[in-house]
Amino acid sequence: MRPETSEIQRPLRYGYTTGACATAASLAAAWRLLVGDDLDQVEITLPRGQQPVFRLEYCRLTAMGAEAATIKDAGDDPDVTHGALISAQVALSTAPGVRFHAGPGVGTVTRPGLPIPPGEPAINPTPRRMIAEHLFGLATAHSYYHGFEVTIGVENGAELAQKTLNGRLGVMGGLSILGTTGIVRPFSCSAYIASIQQAIDVARANGLIHIVACTGAATEQTLRAYYELPDMALIEMGDFAGAVLKHLRRAPIPRLTLAGGFGKISKLAAGHLDLHSRRSSVDLALLAVEAAALGADASLQDAMRTANTSQQALALAQATGLPLGHRICAMARAQARAILPPEVAVEVWATDREGQPVGHAGFA
Repeated sequence: MRPETSEIQRPLRYGYTTGACATAASLAAAWRLLVGDDLDQVEITLPRGQQPVFRLEYCRLTAMGAEAATIKDAGDDPDVTHGALISAQVALSTAPGVRFHAGPGVGTVTRPGLPIPPGEPAINPTPRRMIAEHLFGLATAHSYYHGFEVTIGVENGAELAQKTLNGRLGVMGGLSILGTTGIVRPFSCSAYIASIQQAIDVARANGLIHIVACTGAATEQTLRAYYELPDMALIEMGDFAGAVLKHLRRAPIPRLTLAGGFGKISKLAAGHLDLHSRRSSVDLALLAVEAAALGADASLQDAMRTANTSQQALALAQATGLPLGHRICAMARAQARAILPPEVAVEVWATDREGQPVGHAGFA
């Protein structure tokens, strides 16, 4: 069991994602092959520029190449992988590029609708990119011009995966290697909501008339570029859309942009204010009903009801030209409008997994 949390309030400690840990282990193993040094720690660069140092449990040569491992520290987040040993086996290859493999404890994707296609190891796009960038940087620095075979493992990952939704999503045999920023932000309802309220209050106090509340990093990056707002105007609301709306009812700001992944926005459209998977679920039947209102035939509705994810259901609708993303955003805007005071204009954006817009309902 994790240690019992203190009754004394203190700042919550951030941790690192499985993707960051896998990157550190991969870099260390490749370093052992190309440089030859024994390492007991390694530094990596995260997508937003932070440069954490990871302590290594081992870094050694093997018959096939080299392997290294680090223990995941999730900070104060109640993460199922906190304390897990994340390992990487790296072998040199004459073929260019990086090829990824699922080691013990890492799952394999078996259904469509996830960011990785069926048959591939469940190592998400950002961790893949982080690992490849670090290996290519090391290779260039040491005049190595070929490729790498990278196998990521998680000790006891198959058992840990039973505590997650992986099986329902079609990730079989183990965990997924995740993360978009490399940082695990601690999950605490009261602390998180307090930080959202404080961020809104700071924006008001500094005379801002437009804030953007986003569920995640990819969406925030897209909206940051679209509006070119200062950092102070960007509210990291996570799953707490209700906290944003209720606080703005008491302390209004003239313009609010709500933005998030399509699945989370569809939850808001259905009337859920807490968008976390432990509090609410995507309603695929609702998506099918709304697609029917746009002209979807019975076969498309059936396919959407049995889709693996909301993104897959959206893709089915988009393939027939139905503007389901816009309709769901309009419904989410109506839910927000019912909570906000009249002086707050609100718009809603829905994005795909890369943060690119798939739906929009303008200010009203």
